[in-house]
Amino acid sequence: MKNPLKKLTDKHPVLKFLSNKYVLVLLFFIVWMLFLDNYSYLYHRLLNQEIDELETNKEYYQNEIDKDKKSIKTLKNPHQIEKYAREKYYMKKDNEEIYIIEYETDTLKK
Repeated sequence: MKNPLKKLTDKHPVLKFLSNKYVLVLLFFIVWMLFLDNYSYLYHRLLNQEIDELETNKEYYQNEIDKDKKSIKTLKNPHQIEKYAREKYYMKKDNEEIYIIEYETDTLKK
């Protein structure tokens, strides 16, 4: 009598190929490297996404640094410092009065 496994592999040649010990070891190795290992493909994808996110953050902060350098450069002029203080912090001279006019549309945006 034939072995039931032998009958099955005779009917399906793909199973015969998959039952080869070298193919089994290779499949095990592939599954191990893709999913189970510390340096798996999935972990590398996660790290690559994190690297991309950090690079975009770096680009954003580099642009912010450039903007700040430009504003520091303009604020070295005393007239620009006065203008900035008046606009940003509503500062005034002793003999002045300031009227702040807010429109309804401005308050809705805040």
